[in-house]
Amino acid sequence: MKHDSQDPQKYRPTLFASLRASFLTGLVVVAPIGLTVWLMWSFVGWVDNLVLQFVPEEFQPRNFIGVDVRGIGAVIFLVFTIFVGWLAKGMIGRSLIHMGERFVDRMPVVRSIYNGLKQIAETVFAQSETSFDKACLVEYPRKGIWAIAFISTSAKGEILRRVPADGEIESVFLPTTPNPTSGFLLFVPRADLILLDMSVEDAAKLVISAGLVYPEGQGEDQLQLPLPPETQAKQ
Repeated sequence: MKHDSQDPQKYRPTLFASLRASFLTGLVVVAPIGLTVWLMWSFVGWVDNLVLQFVPEEFQPRNFIGVDVRGIGAVIFLVFTIFVGWLAKGMIGRSLIHMGERFVDRMPVVRSIYNGLKQIAETVFAQSETSFDKACLVEYPRKGIWAIAFISTSAKGEILRRVPADGEIESVFLPTTPNPTSGFLLFVPRADLILLDMSVEDAAKLVISAGLVYPEGQGEDQLQLPLPPETQAKQ
């Protein structure tokens, strides 16, 4: 007796299904490239519009080359920023910055905005001192549920004195998905954290992708959820 499951003609994909599969495959390849190019192009155009409006009309680039070239404003901004950074490293530059900050501190509303933006800029663009130290797992929001977090620093001062726990207390940032710039600041005993071998960048990709993008070489079949610290101690 011949079964339908043995008939290869019945399960041959149709032309529409084949085209649909090819389209989706191409979309996976083209979409990231296209979106990246579009975002960069839009960002450069935004910088151009922002910078060139401060350039006097007689010094506009189009007066010298005859056409508007996208990216001229971004180059001007880059050169200007490098110059300001070089100037700020010297004694005269630091003195001017301190004078300006003292002037801003006398303005109530402007002072709050400036100090907040300054702290954000120092946190985002700091080269090494304020970067996250390690990725880890922490039980949140209850025991038995694990979340990826990033160790900032060891707790100090009043926080360390008042947390009722023995041993080191770590400052841990628990990001949200898919936007890792928001989250929660937790103070957790180091003994309750499980350090991960993956880098901070790989852990961030895992958070942003909602668990879809695993570090290279760590597929779903290779990952095992670590046992809680108390279970590890018993073993």
